Amino acid sequence: MSQTRPRFRGVFPVVPTIFDERGGLDLPGQRRAVDFMIEAGSDGLCILANFSEQFVLSDEEREILARAILEHVAGRVPVIVTTTHFSTRICAERSRRAQEMGAAMVMVMPPYHGATIRVPEAGIHGFFQGVSDAIGIPVMIQDAPVSGTALSAPFLARMAREIEHVAYFKVEVPFAAAKLRELIALGGEAIEGPWDGEEAITLMADLDAGATGAMTGGGFPDGIRAIVDAYRDGRREEAAAAYQHWLPLINHENRQGGLLSAKALMNEGGIIACDAPRAPLQPMHPATRAGLIELARRADAMVLRWTR
Repeated sequence: MSQTRPRFRGVFPVVPTIFDERGGLDLPGQRRAVDFMIEAGSDGLCILANFSEQFVLSDEEREILARAILEHVAGRVPVIVTTTHFSTRICAERSRRAQEMGAAMVMVMPPYHGATIRVPEAGIHGFFQGVSDAIGIPVMIQDAPVSGTALSAPFLARMAREIEHVAYFKVEVPFAAAKLRELIALGGEAIEGPWDGEEAITLMADLDAGATGAMTGGGFPDGIRAIVDAYRDGRREEAAAAYQHWLPLINHENRQGGLLSAKALMNEGGIIACDAPRAPLQPMHPATRAGLIELARRADAMVLRWTR
C-alpha cells in the first residue's frame, strides 16, 4: 500500500467513555458523544484508548462498549479499537474480536507492566507478529511514553517491513516530528500511516514531517479538521493560522485538563449528562474546567453549540 494512498487518513479522535454519576456505563450518553464527534467532522474514531479511561474498564465492559459503539456508528466512519494487553494471546484475541465486530484497525501499545516489567525487541517483534497473524486489518503501533518502552525508528520500520498488518504508527514521544521523518525515510512504502498524537500539541511540526493522520482528544474535531484539511489541500498558511487559533485550547487539554477535557466540553454543551471520571480518577478542578470552557468559547468550538 502506497504511503500516498493510505486506507485511513485525517482526524480520528479518541472517544471518551461516558459514565453516570454512580460510575456505571451511560450508553445513551455514549451514543450521543459518538454522534457529536461524527457530526463535528471526525474522519474516523478510536475507542477504548487511554483517553477513553480503558484502564478502569472490565473485560465485560470493553465488550459492551465496543459492540454498542460499533453498532451505533454503523459504518458512518471507520473505527479503530484499542486492544492493548501484555499477553500476546489476549491481545490477539481482543484484536480478532474487534475485527469481528467491525473494527477498521486495532491500536496496540508494546507489552509493558507497571514501572519495571518490559520486553526486549525480539519479544516485541514476536508480540506484534502474533497480533498481526490473528487478524486481517491494519495494526497501529502506539509509540507513547506511558509504556516506558523505547521503540527506535529503525525497529519500527523493520516491523513495518516484516509484519504483514503493521502499517500505522501513532508517534507521541518527545521530538515526534523528527521520529516521524526518520520512520518515513527508513520504512518507505511500508509506512502507510505515520500519525500525530498527544492531543495535537505537535501537529504542525508533525504534518510538516509527513504525518497523514491525527489522533487527538474528542472535544473539538471541527478545530483539528480545519488544520488538517487545509494542510492536506496545500494551503499551509491557512493551516498555520487555524493551528494558531486552536492552539490555546489544544495546549489546555494537553497540559491542564487531560483526558477529562472532552467530557467536560461535552457536558457543558449538553451532549452528556455527567462528565465525571471513574474512581480513583478525580474530577477536574473547577478553575481548570472554567479555563477550558473559556478557551473553547473563544475558539467557537462546535461542542458548545451542538444541538440534536
